[in-house]
Amino acid sequence: MSRRTDRSRFHRYDGGDPLAPPVDLAEALDQIGQDVMAGYTPEHAMREFLRRGGNDQAGLDELARRVAERRREILQRHDLDGTLREVRELLDKAVLAERGQLARDITMDDSDRTLREMTLDNLPSSTAAAVSELSSYDWQSSEAREAYEQIKDLLGRELLDQRFAGMKQALEGATDEDREAISEMLSDLNDLLEKHAAGGVTDEEFRDFMDKHGDFFPEDPQDMDELLDSLAQRAAAAQRMLNSMTPEQRQELMELSQQAFGSPQLMEQLARMDANLQALRPGEDWSGSESFDGDQGLGLGDGTGALQDLAQLDALADQLAQSHHGARLDDVDLDALARQLGDESAVAAKTLQQLERALRDSGYLKRGSDGELRLSPKAMRQLGKALLRDVAERMSGRSGARETRTTGLAGEPSGSTRRWEFGDTEPWDVPRTIGNAVLRGTPPVEQRGTSVSKPRIRIQVDDIEVVETEARTRAAVALLVDTSFSMAMDGRWVPMKRTALALHQLVRSRFRGDDLQLIAFGRHAQVMEIEELTALDARWAKGTNLHHGLLLANRFFRKHPNAQPVLLVVTDGEPTAHLEADGEVWFSYPPHPLTIAHSVRELDAAARLGAQVTFFRLGEDPGLARFIDSMARRVDGRMVSPELDDLGAAVVGSYLGSRGPASSYREHFGDWYGGRGFWV
Repeated sequence: MSRRTDRSRFHRYDGGDPLAPPVDLAEALDQIGQDVMAGYTPEHAMREFLRRGGNDQAGLDELARRVAERRREILQRHDLDGTLREVRELLDKAVLAERGQLARDITMDDSDRTLREMTLDNLPSSTAAAVSELSSYDWQSSEAREAYEQIKDLLGRELLDQRFAGMKQALEGATDEDREAISEMLSDLNDLLEKHAAGGVTDEEFRDFMDKHGDFFPEDPQDMDELLDSLAQRAAAAQRMLNSMTPEQRQELMELSQQAFGSPQLMEQLARMDANLQALRPGEDWSGSESFDGDQGLGLGDGTGALQDLAQLDALADQLAQSHHGARLDDVDLDALARQLGDESAVAAKTLQQLERALRDSGYLKRGSDGELRLSPKAMRQLGKALLRDVAERMSGRSGARETRTTGLAGEPSGSTRRWEFGDTEPWDVPRTIGNAVLRGTPPVEQRGTSVSKPRIRIQVDDIEVVETEARTRAAVALLVDTSFSMAMDGRWVPMKRTALALHQLVRSRFRGDDLQLIAFGRHAQVMEIEELTALDARWAKGTNLHHGLLLANRFFRKHPNAQPVLLVVTDGEPTAHLEADGEVWFSYPPHPLTIAHSVRELDAAARLGAQVTFFRLGEDPGLARFIDSMARRVDGRMVSPELDDLGAAVVGSYLGSRGPASSYREHFGDWYGGRGFWV
């Protein structure tokens, strides 16, 4: 072995395009927002998205499945008697060659031949015992002698390969000088380990050892701890391999080990090293075992490598499970993942790491005073935009409408401009448009017959800016959403939240002069901010207190006397609760006439304030349909019965309609179910 003079460290490329743009958080935020609205905490929702993955992105569950499949493949493909099989083949080869030589050698004494044949005929059935018995046999065949020497050489290389990966190949055809170098290395290594256990090894002593024997350690450990870790992991895997063998296999191997390199000294040195490592690293798994069910035999070195692979796969499964407190995807060993599953899986895991890091660092999630993650206003805006786009697509598909991008409907300039988009009908801002074209730069044009060149201004679509308009009137919008037991029970909880968030985004981004109040009414009603409503978990208390919700809505309208009141009510049930004079909630099912009377009184108050009223009825109950229809007719309002998927489009469409010329319920739906108040 040559003396090592220098060392270099190289690392596996972790995959991915180094010039790739940052990860796209749109899909992640959409999925996280959906789960948050379904009642998950943002932390849980983020974990669930990382576990599921995206449309074109493998998640943690998929990577964990690949890990489990790889582990199962190793156990079902291999068994651990590869070395015993190889020794048996060499032994059979040696015996067969010796028998042939005895039969061909006519000069041999007959009694000597007979004695040798009896020795070969009476060999024990145990491979180890047969090898041991032939250790003193005087081989007549050179081919047989060579095969028997290969057994001792194979055992020595396999035993070393168990503790030092790659030794089996490196020592093939090794000389006596190489074996002496190995013996010296093992002796020095054991001295080093024992000195470290006694009080520690200095950096200089470690460097001296590596300078002398570094070629035996391709992992290139940089300090004593790294050396101990690599040796202990390999030795523990070797012990687990022995534990995984049958008692017969284990006994055979222990007996054969004494023949390694023709001397028991190697086994003594390795046993000494194992004892030192087990004392220094008791935390390694020295007692585990596995059940191999395949038919492809593994040698001692390869079997130990397989046990290391299994341990690495178990560690990866634990890392991908993210089950312990404070777990992060940065804990996943990408090098180990690439080694076990390939670069594609490592790139997928790295992308998930980047997604998690981006979600935590981008400001979309913020940690509250209680330590819990919450959706930040930035995330709420992003989610609202996505929901509003979905609403616009549904409205466009139903009625040919498009997403409304004006800040008002009356066409009065707001003093600002914006980029033109397909479908905009506002006038161009000519100075800004031409200025954009000039700033972008245009090539000069040569005129015929002259050397003078004049610039030609070419206006492109990206240069066009249009005048932004604003509405002349403001609206005070009260969105009342039912949060009673039935909304959660019948799967209407998330569509309700999506609707509220889409409307909130529309008002805050396109109709900034309007005021919006979100009121949740269940057993009682309360005003909520959009973040609070979005994170609201399903409520299982019975009661639909429309009376309390309308009280809060009318109070809101009175605070904005100069705005057009717009009342939007999303519900799936008749009023079953109302507020008493002392503030207590009074509940009754079926609905009590007193509860209905209180609700009607507040609805009439909203009508006197000039509110444009729209009820959105969820469910197919005919009694509910008649009741809501009568309530709407009473105040010249409207009743809409959308499918759950169309609820957002219906509410947003109603709000946009309220910003234009008012139209009565009868103009849209005719005179159904009799006159006003018939149900009372």
